[in-house]
Amino acid sequence: MYEPENRIDLEPLATKVADIRLEIEKYIVGQEQMLNLLLVALLADGHVLIEGVPGVAKTITARLMAKTINVDFKRIQFTPDLLPSDIIGTSIYNTQKSSFTFNKGPLFSNIILADEINRAPAKTQAALFEAMEERQITADGNTYILSSPFMILATQNPIDLEGTYRLPEAQIDRFLFKIIVDYPDVEQEVQIIKNHHMRKGNIKVDDCTAIISDKELEGLRNSVGQIHIDSKLINYIAKMVDGTRNNPNLFLGASPRASLAILQASKAFAAINGRDFVTPDDIKYVTPHILIHRIILSPDKEIEGVDTMDYIREIINKVEIPR
Repeated sequence: MYEPENRIDLEPLATKVADIRLEIEKYIVGQEQMLNLLLVALLADGHVLIEGVPGVAKTITARLMAKTINVDFKRIQFTPDLLPSDIIGTSIYNTQKSSFTFNKGPLFSNIILADEINRAPAKTQAALFEAMEERQITADGNTYILSSPFMILATQNPIDLEGTYRLPEAQIDRFLFKIIVDYPDVEQEVQIIKNHHMRKGNIKVDDCTAIISDKELEGLRNSVGQIHIDSKLINYIAKMVDGTRNNPNLFLGASPRASLAILQASKAFAAINGRDFVTPDDIKYVTPHILIHRIILSPDKEIEGVDTMDYIREIINKVEIPR
């Protein structure tokens, strides 16, 4: 059933992914799942939201990922007083030419690290919508096409921490993944302390080596697009997403954008694992991280403090795996 019609040479992709992983692991201990999902998102052309308490390497991992790609990189620190013009840009009047000149903001880049994105108010968040979805920015009646690749790696603190805002659902839906980063275990923490001691506290992220160019990344993404997926697995994806819309414990289910995200992410995960065809396990691996930020529990379940991931696993397990 899962044998593809055409074989794809995935050796270049495997080599580049392995090199990126090795480069990042020079600086980061553990966090294998976060790194796996970031690599999947890179190949699937998706934005990523990384959530965790301060100090669990969210920002440095996102920054390292961006540094391994030889493209333009910008970091934006989101704060409560950040304005839309601070990230999009603003028009300045030129007295010599008697006309306005548009000065582009940091959003006009290839890889954007949006640090602590949920510390900015809704007005600033809304400024990201068009860029994230249409890969363009409209300002003062003019539309500017963003160069490819364009990827936002956003970090956020849990919403119950002081000074945070809940991101609008329309914006959250535009992130391919939400990666929840946990504390390291004791063994990993010991290694973190040892590494910090040996480096004398000096971690030079700027020394991170660029592994892949924009042209190479485009070629790898084209390879991912050719990964085979059986029609039965497409139905499998649709049934899982539909299950989020008919669950009495959920107030809001996932949109069709989630189905497309599962398709692209499962292809990328298959490619990373050296296969030119998607399996049910690929789909089951990526789906929880695609649904976790797209569904909303019913009010009574939120009050009870139940784990959203439990319901996602329940929905996934209810759908029969195609044979």
